[in-house]
Amino acid sequence: MSLFENDLYQWRETYFVLFEESTRPQAKAVVDSLREQDSHYEVSNVVANDAGQLESLTLRSPEDSSAMDITYVNGDEVTEQREELLNTLAKSTLAEGDRDKLNFLGECDSRFDIYHFEEASFIGGDEGEDDPLDPGALLLVMDCLARLCQGVGIDPQSGSLM
Repeated sequence: MSLFENDLYQWRETYFVLFEESTRPQAKAVVDSLREQDSHYEVSNVVANDAGQLESLTLRSPEDSSAMDITYVNGDEVTEQREELLNTLAKSTLAEGDRDKLNFLGECDSRFDIYHFEEASFIGGDEGEDDPLDPGALLLVMDCLARLCQGVGIDPQSGSLM
């Protein structure tokens, strides 16, 4: 069951990891790496293709009051997004090392969508309360996926390469 169908969670943002299809990781490698990253992660709903490569999974991080649906995408949707990103980012001032990442994006034909959710019980609290949604888990998961598939993480809201 997708977190979009779960009333206990509300979607907050979506991040991407773009990569080449040839480096698409095995589902088992992703699950093992995520569990190594943080033993408190709860990984479920793991789906793999016939070759054992990751199609999708759900990850809950109770300590961060967050969860993520991760899905694999390829084809025209990725190609179109890649071209838009290349055009947008080519006009911006890039940090040291981001030029190589930008050049690599031109070769990417696949991506993981990382849908970040917050536990609904923490949404709409009193003003002045600390927001319990910690982006730490999201950033760690994105970094883990990027390493496994030798890809580039992207925050589409800010246009940042990670």
